[in-house]
Amino acid sequence: MKRSRRQFLKVASLSVLGLSTHLATGGIVNAAQQGEQYLPNEHGLKAGRWAMVIDTRAFETPADFEACVTACHKAHNVPHIPNHQDIKWLWTDKYEHVFPEQSNNHMSEALEKRDFLVLCNHCENPPCVRVCPTKATYKRPDGIVAMDYHRCIGCRFCMAGCPYGARSFNFSDPRKHLDMAEVNPEFPTRMIGVVEKCNFCVERLAQGLMPACVEAAEGKIVFGDLNDPESEVRKVLAENFTIRRKPAVGTQPGVYYII
Repeated sequence: MKRSRRQFLKVASLSVLGLSTHLATGGIVNAAQQGEQYLPNEHGLKAGRWAMVIDTRAFETPADFEACVTACHKAHNVPHIPNHQDIKWLWTDKYEHVFPEQSNNHMSEALEKRDFLVLCNHCENPPCVRVCPTKATYKRPDGIVAMDYHRCIGCRFCMAGCPYGARSFNFSDPRKHLDMAEVNPEFPTRMIGVVEKCNFCVERLAQGLMPACVEAAEGKIVFGDLNDPESEVRKVLAENFTIRRKPAVGTQPGVYYII
């Protein structure tokens, strides 16, 4: 990040000031309360442990990836910020970066050069939750690692704790980089000094809908209850060889890849 120490401290101080204002006005609520509208209800989809399986074999063209990324970022008002400060919830990377522990010296060229979708892994043992000093990052009972943007003070401990680089920090005001005519009014925009990431589309699950990327993938991504032996996720895992990112760190990711 091409930012001076003074510039970073300025952003951090603004974040702390915003937190103090919320505290003084009673604006901060419990993380669970803040997300009440996204909790499972009679209309929503429920699971003991949400998980995702990405069939990497089915993603053949750049358009296949772009459809998923666009759907995700449009649904969650993710801005495009130039100068290497882009915010990303869902993106692509090469095999050597996505699976550094799975690489070898004689990998097929097709696999080595292939792109892979990358997102928050919604881990069973999320280190980001453990290091967050304000509980802005928390784990829901259904396994989704969620965020309370009102509690985030921009310390970026969660970014340091995440071994997958799945979080982005708003060094500038993200709202300035949004086309307000295309903003999704059903999902909140963020502010400067806040960290954000994929949330497994908790707001869509509460409405009985699948995540935006799953719908856009048209069968290339399977999403469901990992605790249910009859779920499509479990059936796909039983029938295919899959790997997860950085298994040695012990986080138990909720995202699987069919290779």
